[in-house]
Amino acid sequence: MRAGIVMTARPGLEHLAARAEELGFSSFWVYDTPMVHGDPFVSLALCAKSTSRIKLGIGVTSPALRSAPAAAAALSSLNALAPDRIICGVGTGNTARRTLGMRPTKTVELESFTAALQDLTAGGETDYREGTRTSRVRFLHVGGYVNTEDPVEFVVAAFGPKVAAVAGRLGTGMISFALHAPAAWSALGQARRAAAQAAGNSEKTHTYLISSLYVLADGEDRYGDAVKDAMGHIAVSALILAVENPAFRAALPQEESAAVDRLLHLRGTTATDPNRHHTLYHNYLGRLSAEDRDLVVPSLVDKFGLIGTRDEIRQQINTLEKSGVNELVIQPVADPEAEMAELARLLP
Repeated sequence: MRAGIVMTARPGLEHLAARAEELGFSSFWVYDTPMVHGDPFVSLALCAKSTSRIKLGIGVTSPALRSAPAAAAALSSLNALAPDRIICGVGTGNTARRTLGMRPTKTVELESFTAALQDLTAGGETDYREGTRTSRVRFLHVGGYVNTEDPVEFVVAAFGPKVAAVAGRLGTGMISFALHAPAAWSALGQARRAAAQAAGNSEKTHTYLISSLYVLADGEDRYGDAVKDAMGHIAVSALILAVENPAFRAALPQEESAAVDRLLHLRGTTATDPNRHHTLYHNYLGRLSAEDRDLVVPSLVDKFGLIGTRDEIRQQINTLEKSGVNELVIQPVADPEAEMAELARLLP
């Protein structure tokens, strides 16, 4: 199992990318959530100049954030700084759209946008639409402005078979956030393989799981504050999803649904407030604040973190690898450098 690191985009991130490279990690990612964090392309440009080997990933962009030509120019500019080291994740913008008070884009838009990026970053042409007007576009640059010779790796953010099939049709890999169920990964892989076979695409692509990890010391409380501080950012993101998606909330057990109510109370908003995004996403994917620890109930720890002794975590990782996960991408938030070193010791 390969390992990578994901961080929120902000100034100074490049020294962590350099440290991740020193520790032997395969990839270094940044989130693309403009109204919550910094710009990922700016952060990764600095990371590209501070590293020489590690892959650099956008996790993930969306058709709702940029036009395909603008996104392709940004990706191909990064590819000029770090040739053959760029990964672009593309999703429907579940978080990026909701932080604007909008709904995610549709799967068909995700597919057409990703296909356009594949064409443009490879030096080809694609259709560009504005309203009812359509034109063919391609890079018109002369000279060394961008790099379209070295490939950009694309992965689609998949939570279900419909989007996994998009990955198969486009020949991309997959990435998912906090999806720990091996059966779910097996189902995604099956859907992707079937679509890839039908389209005549390769079945050999990379799959990435963004998660959190904490190695328990002997006798340490599995549900203690140290564990919550290491993985609570992902647990709280699940509670936020429950606010935004009533069907998801309806499937939650009672203690998690009660935690959703406590989250809304702490944020001073409601599930029906049209401006809830102004406070709901406060400190999103940042280190858990002390007042939010009570939100991280035991079942969320069990669902959304790789928590256990060294041997227990290795077993969890082995199970995920057998179900189709190629790379585990961890977001360290409490003490990033120490957490990265711990993960490096855990994985071969």
